[in-house]
Amino acid sequence: MNLPNALTLGRIFLVPLLVVVLLTNFEGRLIFGVRKELIGAAIFGLASLTDWLDGFLARRRQQITTLGQMLDPIADKLLTTAAFVSLVQMDLAPAWMVAVILGREFAVTGLRSVAYARQIAIPASSLGKFKMVSQVVAILLLILGREHLQGFFILGRIALWVVVVAALASAFDYYRRYSHVLSPKVADFATAQRLSAQKKVSSR
Repeated sequence: MNLPNALTLGRIFLVPLLVVVLLTNFEGRLIFGVRKELIGAAIFGLASLTDWLDGFLARRRQQITTLGQMLDPIADKLLTTAAFVSLVQMDLAPAWMVAVILGREFAVTGLRSVAYARQIAIPASSLGKFKMVSQVVAILLLILGREHLQGFFILGRIALWVVVVAALASAFDYYRRYSHVLSPKVADFATAQRLSAQKKVSSR
C-alpha cells in the first residue's frame, strides 16, 4: 500500500476516535488535563489535513490508484458525517441544517456512482471545493466555540449557513451539468463504447 492510501485509511481510523472524544462525558471535560474540545478540534483538523495531503502526494508521486479513488470520497463522507452528527448531539448545530448538508452529499455521491458505472468521470466543481473548505471551517469553529469561546460559536453558525447555501448551489450545479448522465440514451451509448473497446482488445 502506498503512502497516499495509507493516509486515507488513517483518516478513516480517526473517525471513531473523533466521535468518542466529542461525545464522551469526561470528568471535568478534560482528557489528560486538556479540554476535550481542543483535542476534538485537533483530531478533526489532522484528519482534514490528510484529505489534502493524500491527494497532493498521489499526484506528485504519480500514485493515483483505483483503491485510492474509491477510498478517498468514502473517508471524506465518514469524517464529515461523524463530525456533523456529533455537533447535533452536542446541540452545536441545528439538525435540519445538517440534514440538508448530508442529503446533498449522498445525492451527489449517487450521481457520481451512476456516472462511474457508465464510465463517465464527474470532477469536483469549484463550488464543491468551496463547500468542502467552508465545512471544515464551520466544524472547527463550532467545536472550539463550545461554552468558553462564544465568538467562535457565532462565527461557526455563520459558516454553517455558508455551507448550507454552498451545498444547495453545488448540488444544483452538479445536477444541471450532469443530468444527461441519467439518460438511458447515454447509458446505451456508454455500453456500446465499452463493448466496442473490449472487442478491439480481444481481436488483437
